[in-house]
Amino acid sequence: MAVNFTLDALLASVTEYNASDLHLVVNAEPMLRIDGKLLPLKLPKLENEDIVNLCYSVLTDKQKKELEENLELDFSFENPGIGRFRANYYYERGNLAAAFRIIPPKPLSLDELNAPAIFKKLIRNDKGLILVTGPTGSGKSTTLAAMLNEINENFHKHVITIEDPIEFVHEHKKSLFSQREVGRDTKSFLNALRASLREDPDVILIGEMRDKETIGAALTAAETGHLVFATLHTNSADQTINRIVNVFPAEEQDQIRTQLSMALSAVISQVLIPKIGGGRIAAHEIMINNPAIANLIRENKIQQIYSQMQLNQGVTGMQTMNQILAELVRKHIITKEDAMAKTTKPEELRRLIGI
Repeated sequence: MAVNFTLDALLASVTEYNASDLHLVVNAEPMLRIDGKLLPLKLPKLENEDIVNLCYSVLTDKQKKELEENLELDFSFENPGIGRFRANYYYERGNLAAAFRIIPPKPLSLDELNAPAIFKKLIRNDKGLILVTGPTGSGKSTTLAAMLNEINENFHKHVITIEDPIEFVHEHKKSLFSQREVGRDTKSFLNALRASLREDPDVILIGEMRDKETIGAALTAAETGHLVFATLHTNSADQTINRIVNVFPAEEQDQIRTQLSMALSAVISQVLIPKIGGGRIAAHEIMINNPAIANLIRENKIQQIYSQMQLNQGVTGMQTMNQILAELVRKHIITKEDAMAKTTKPEELRRLIGI
């Protein structure tokens, strides 16, 4: 029996319950992710026909064809009166399934995010590579959109974004924005990135650095006088540097380390953690490149970067994830259990929070 609700109604529930995501999977009730937890909407379980009818209601003929050919589809769309969403359609056990993530109607400011003060200094750089890293759903896109918004509010720049799909839509304020979507406005991240250097950009955002060619082009753009923002699915500064270097063959890694040591401005690794009493808060590890860290990258002493990040933090603006997690626990903003679940160095965090 067909369900008696529409996709519009389900998407409206995302905003109504202040959820981040909506999931539709066969033989399960529609589910919302609220403060990081997956909760059912207490509606009938979905059949494949239900999901097809719901999901196809927002697709163009071209998108339907792409989904049927590739068995997955990533896109964004706006639902007037409800909001803007990023959607991923995929198949599981032969049935259609979908995940929808809500995108705020406009980028938040760095102040609204309570972002560390160093972020406002970083966006003043004329060149360099700024990486925002973290697992899926950790708020990377929101942080990057806020940093671009800060540029937009304060500087006369040409900003080119290369995304798959476009998430936040930026108005032209002081800056001029050219937002390109892979699959619609360009064939690939690499094509768009190479072409962007002929489009007179000051700032380039790369939605994701997926291969060595794109990483190499991003490093070159950062070296040649552009401020480049990009994301990676890594959890810490040292892991991020190793991931970039290890994408390349062994014979190229020395050169890439040298390039990275000169081009890299900062690595911001973030996680979202449930707050006591509801809501979530972002915690950031921040590595700022300086002569000491650049030297460690060049000499392949990546394991020493963590201790370097702990020196002269009042001057450098750096901080480790464990310091921030411990501070949030001490202020009773998050629980010890949630802090321990997010750390990559549990023994150190136990000492810091006394368990």
